Amino acid sequence: MSLTVLVNTGPWLPVPPRDYGGIEAVVASLVPELRRRGVRVVLATVEESTLPAERYVTVFASGQFAQIAAPYNRTMGIAHAHMQGVVAELERAADIDLVHDHVEVVGPSVLRAMAMAGPPVLQTLHWDLRKHPHFYGSFDGGGRIFFAGVSPRQLELAPAALRRQALGAVPLGVQVDDFHPSSDKDDYVLVLGRITDVKGQDVAARACRDRGIELLLAGPVAGAREPRELDAELAEPSNPLHQNGDVEFYLSRVRPLEGPAMRWIGAVSGTRKRELIARARALLCPVRWEEPGGTAVIEALASATPVIGFRRGCLPMLVEHGVTGFLADDEDELARYLDRVDELDPLACREAAVGSFSSGRMAERYIDLYAEVLRRVGGARAPYEPTSNTV
Repeated sequence: MSLTVLVNTGPWLPVPPRDYGGIEAVVASLVPELRRRGVRVVLATVEESTLPAERYVTVFASGQFAQIAAPYNRTMGIAHAHMQGVVAELERAADIDLVHDHVEVVGPSVLRAMAMAGPPVLQTLHWDLRKHPHFYGSFDGGGRIFFAGVSPRQLELAPAALRRQALGAVPLGVQVDDFHPSSDKDDYVLVLGRITDVKGQDVAARACRDRGIELLLAGPVAGAREPRELDAELAEPSNPLHQNGDVEFYLSRVRPLEGPAMRWIGAVSGTRKRELIARARALLCPVRWEEPGGTAVIEALASATPVIGFRRGCLPMLVEHGVTGFLADDEDELARYLDRVDELDPLACREAAVGSFSSGRMAERYIDLYAEVLRRVGGARAPYEPTSNTV
């Protein structure tokens, strides 16, 4: 018994991503574990991707993420061009049993247009589901397109029409063995992720400044991967980054707080990223939105680094208050928890990641959902049985 799944990651970043790339990082963790369990994977991505798979489907040579900063009417065709390549592959290839889609809105809308001509679809919802009410509030998958969230809270906030087509929530996972836990910590705390209002880097900066705690901000600002690159881009008056909301947030609300104890270090990846997480006293997650997934949180736990954040979104699912981190209801409470980091046992963080949030556990949960999708569409294939139970 075998199963072939087309995993559609979209045209924005390579898999694995060089540094920032939430969805692409999730796929990079998931696909090897699926293949280890006997699932054949066709990866729809960009040509510069390096993740092993049975074959690739590509339209673009490189990731198109830098184009996101341009006005929508100049970039709206990028995702659709990518989806044309996906549809062509589905029409050509008879071996694909199921599509596991990760492309916001455009993925299910184009695949729904294929109706009964294509394989069934499971879309993982990585975003705030109130973001596209006109689409997800009325979308009908026709009994062939289904959804999975990445946290129960995300699905609780979803439109009723979407909840009826959701099969459950699969927590994100990471390759925990890629992260080396350390109980020997430096004095800094870390915020890891794109510099943007909803991530709350300014909240972290104020809390750490008031307590004299060193803070490092790691992640890109729009398409800029480091301070010198951003300054060079902004030196050009016609550059579209001048109209970018993330750039405005950084310049007006984060950069004024920078100093000897707080600085933006740019996007990080690979060994440097893992070392930064492992050596941090804590990861701060002062998010202003109902964060659905939280890969950075799991990476911190895998590195034996506690997490301090707001009690919203996926954080209550990932962080055990008082054991692997602290969850606050407001900015003042979050700041006070910075004084209590040493109460937490780093090894408890690592144990939580290994037991609940490994990429192997994520893969097995998805294999169960693939079988449920195939059962619901009444295909000729029997439910897929994994070839290994290894987590």
